[in-house]
Amino acid sequence: MHPLERFGMLISRDASLARYTAARLGGPADWLYHARVDERELVAVSQTAWDAGLDVRVLGKGANVLVAPGGVRGLVIINELQVIDHEELPNGNALIRASAGVSLGSLARYAQRKGIGGLEWLATVPGTVGGAVVNNAGAHGSDIASSLTHAEVLIRASGRRIFDLADMNYAYRNSRWKAADSRDFIVLWAEFLLPHDEKRAIESRIRALQQERKRTQPAGASLGSIFKNPEGDYAGRIIEAAGLKGARVGAVEVSPRHANFFINHGDEASAADYNAMIRRVQQRVREFCGHELELEIERIGAW
Repeated sequence: MHPLERFGMLISRDASLARYTAARLGGPADWLYHARVDERELVAVSQTAWDAGLDVRVLGKGANVLVAPGGVRGLVIINELQVIDHEELPNGNALIRASAGVSLGSLARYAQRKGIGGLEWLATVPGTVGGAVVNNAGAHGSDIASSLTHAEVLIRASGRRIFDLADMNYAYRNSRWKAADSRDFIVLWAEFLLPHDEKRAIESRIRALQQERKRTQPAGASLGSIFKNPEGDYAGRIIEAAGLKGARVGAVEVSPRHANFFINHGDEASAADYNAMIRRVQQRVREFCGHELELEIERIGAW
């Protein structure tokens, strides 16, 4: 019996990952684990997989990840643990602590209910706290680095460790974790320092951001922004100027509403089509203006 099989029904073999990614694309995982019980079990499953020589990967909401048609070797974790609490500080601020599986929308709503500002922008961002910490997720002029104080990370070689903001090496859509040579780590939780504000004012800002998102960003199965914005410009503007709005590869389309979003229009689409569209856009933009568009999403698995 494989060591992972002792964890029972929460572990499965050769499971399709398409349903766990925002674009509804991708092949199977050798092993798939749903983290639903508690953090201790998540740590135990991860360490067991590492001890068995397997790679371990967390998908979260799959919003920023393109899974290869050939799938992912090793163990993939779907982190469904959602724990949020907060501490009031004497200076009028608050500390919010959230487990890595908490959706960003849930975190924004929690803060609003408690009268804590600064996380309104999360209401329009797909994904989870863990993925946002790794990628320094951002929108509407803010990002994770603006409020994070600490994060606890499980590291294959050294166990659980707490890192403060300075340890994270944050840059635009980057961090020490995203830039790491290997993925032998798992974010467990994060803590944010935030100011108090009027609940109605926070709610008003959330609604305004949600309306802006509906106006400017397409609906449908998409991984979100595909490319990072070049300094002083916008990837969507450049792609549009290069004449690629509405371009298609199979059932994958460059959105006519926002050219930095690629939409999966049906079951016949494939991760290979999505990847081919990425390469087509990069090549066309390179020929059009010399820009080398850098991916904001991550391609994982057996490409």
